[in-house]
Amino acid sequence: MAGGKCWGAKVMSEMKNWRQIPYFLGILAFLPVLAWAGAVEDLKQFLNETKTFRAEFSQAVVGKSGRKPQQSSGVVSISRPGKLRWEITKPYQQLVVGDGEKFWIYDQELAQVTIKKAGQTLGSTPAALLSGNNDLERNFNLKELPDAEGLSWLEATPKNADSGFDKVRIGLAGKVIKAMELHDSFGQITHLRFSAMERNLRLPAENFRFIPPAGVDVLGE
Repeated sequence: MAGGKCWGAKVMSEMKNWRQIPYFLGILAFLPVLAWAGAVEDLKQFLNETKTFRAEFSQAVVGKSGRKPQQSSGVVSISRPGKLRWEITKPYQQLVVGDGEKFWIYDQELAQVTIKKAGQTLGSTPAALLSGNNDLERNFNLKELPDAEGLSWLEATPKNADSGFDKVRIGLAGKVIKAMELHDSFGQITHLRFSAMERNLRLPAENFRFIPPAGVDVLGE
């Protein structure tokens, strides 16, 4: 993963061989029930009404230098609480699978699988927002942002200074998540856009299980 190698400061050093795994785990799902107005209230309703969803995504990682963004795309599936599948299909294949207890990060080109415990990996990083097991208000300060690009926006700032992230911004159209922006502690910004979203569909259980292929290196748990 060349350009998006961290979910947090503690995880960063272990992810130096991962390329473009988006700060993926975090950004997608503010799952706790909130009691705010505007964009946060819209997000609350979206999450209250959504048990599963699948969407296509495009991602652009912009470094501190502002050079040409590193782009990727794929499909994400989520089953609350705690299950996800984030599959990069272009420009190369990478896969992240979470079953609520562990994450498997499979880099096909490197022939390597890294296994992490969910709690150990997520902590108070934006990844925790995806799992549905964290108290959002315990770990993040929330505020409304001005509308932009035809979307309503909110911002989440981690209370833990060691999270590795400065802030996460979420853009909604009506009560549907359309965009996210992650600003990390290294000056990188990851832009995510979602399309073709389907909600509350039946997702196969095997989507959230992973068995390392024969012959690959397995690191971690």
